[in-house]
Amino acid sequence: MKPVAEAELHTYIDGALSEGARAEIEAWLASHPEDAERLRAYAEQNALLRSLYNPVLDEPVPAALLAVRPHAWRRYAAAAAIFALGIGLGWLVRGMFITPQMLPASLARQAAIAHVVYSPEVRHPVEVTASEEEHLVNWLSKRLGTTLKAPKLGPLGYELVGGRLLSGPQGPVAHFMYQDGRGQRLTLYVSRQRGEPRDTAFRFSQEDRVSVFYWVDGNFGYALSGEIKREQLLQVAEVVYKQLNP
Repeated sequence: MKPVAEAELHTYIDGALSEGARAEIEAWLASHPEDAERLRAYAEQNALLRSLYNPVLDEPVPAALLAVRPHAWRRYAAAAAIFALGIGLGWLVRGMFITPQMLPASLARQAAIAHVVYSPEVRHPVEVTASEEEHLVNWLSKRLGTTLKAPKLGPLGYELVGGRLLSGPQGPVAHFMYQDGRGQRLTLYVSRQRGEPRDTAFRFSQEDRVSVFYWVDGNFGYALSGEIKREQLLQVAEVVYKQLNP
């Protein structure tokens, strides 16, 4: 099987290949898990960008633009679209050249992306459900090369839904999902942070609608995400931290 070019992988993600070409790419990905995980990360980023910018397409043209001479507003609209596209592409590319010093902030952003992509899912929010918690934790622990725990959040009203394996900038990521009685979901994102000093202080980030508390402990970063108030999320984050560091 001949190697697949990077451009072909991106065309595959964009859904612009024929059925035959897609089958060839999928056969390649089946035998090259690193490429498959990288494409999964690209798909997550694309989904977040669509959620952020697609609503703009439905907005009416501002009256100030309609007031300029006929057809001139189209040039302004095109320029604005190019500018927005540049921002979006820059945001995507920055993840490919991230430096170790930037990793903590990236941790919060990647966690927010994963939350936005998977928390709305109804039928497939996780790969392994809470009914197989032991298998889930053992599987993710093996992939990350450490002993993981799925924190118990029942006293706070949140029960484990399950989890999945994701791809992050520094390798495999464990992603646990919780839900309360009203359907509100929280996600815990755990990833390796190579070369980072131990820094267990909580940091907060607001990524659009998603609140994130994150911290680095040794070679691993942890990020708890949810579309809830900062004070509420902090209460849960403190419980998670104590259970992970008894």
